[in-house]
Amino acid sequence: MVTRRSVLAGAAAVPVMSFGANDAAGGDDLKLGVASYSLRNLPRARAIGVIQTLGTPYVNIKESHLRYTSTLEEIAAARKDFADAKITVLGGGNISLRENTVDGMRKWFDYARASGFPLIVCAPTPDNVGVVETLVKEYNIKAAIHNHGPEDKFFPTPQSVLKAIKGMDPRVGLCIDIGHTARSGVDVVKSIREAGPRLLDMHVKDLRDFSTSKSQCAVGDGIMPMVAIFKELKRMKFHGGVMLEYEINADNPEPGMVKSFAYMRGVLGGLRG
Repeated sequence: MVTRRSVLAGAAAVPVMSFGANDAAGGDDLKLGVASYSLRNLPRARAIGVIQTLGTPYVNIKESHLRYTSTLEEIAAARKDFADAKITVLGGGNISLRENTVDGMRKWFDYARASGFPLIVCAPTPDNVGVVETLVKEYNIKAAIHNHGPEDKFFPTPQSVLKAIKGMDPRVGLCIDIGHTARSGVDVVKSIREAGPRLLDMHVKDLRDFSTSKSQCAVGDGIMPMVAIFKELKRMKFHGGVMLEYEINADNPEPGMVKSFAYMRGVLGGLRG
C-alpha cells in the first residue's frame, strides 16, 4: 500500500539533481516536467537553471520564455538554450487560439513549428475548434485544450472539452488541469479515465481547499489525490507530459517546486515499491 509515509520515504531517496527513473524517456513511468508558466517572473536563463535543479528533462514553454514576437533567429537561440541544457521541449502554451479562421489562427501554428513544439496547450472556443483541427492536420502539431475551471465560460471541465472535440482527429485532445478540474466539482481521477487517449498533456497543482484557487500549495501539502491520479495515469500507460504548474510565489517559486517534485517522485517511488 502507498501511504504518505512511504511517499515521503521515496522522496527522500531521490536526489533532486539526478534524473529519476520516472523522468526517463521510453520508461514505464511518468514524464514529470515543468510548465514554464511556473517560472514566468524569471528570465529564460534563470528558468532553465531552476528546471535543471529540479532534475527533470521536460518543459512546456510559456510565452514569457519565448516571445510570440520573436524573430526566427531569436527562436533558434531559445531552442539552443534549452537543447544545451539537455531539456526536452514537450510543447508550448497556454495559447488562446481565439481566431475564427484558418488564416487568422495560422500565426500561432507557425510560431509553434518554428519553436519546435510537438504540442500546443491551448484555449480555443467551442465555435472554433474546427479551425484548430484543420491546422492540427496541416502542421501535424497536437492541440491539447486546457480546462480552466468554473471561471471559464467555454471549457471549465475536461468533460466540456471532450464534448466539443468528439469525433475529431485524435491529435486534438485535452490538457487536464487537475486543480481547475477539482474546483469545478468533478472527480479528477474519473475525468482522467474518461479522457483516455484524448488526454495529451496534464498540468499538476495541489490545493488545500477545492472551493478556492487561493488555497494552492506545494504538491503534497494539499488534498489532491495524487496517488490515485498517478495510479490511473500509469494504468493508462500515459506517455504525455505531467507538468507541474506552480502558480504561487511567482518571484521565488523554486522552493515550492523542489518540494512538489520530491513529493511526486515519492509517490512514483511508492507505486513502484
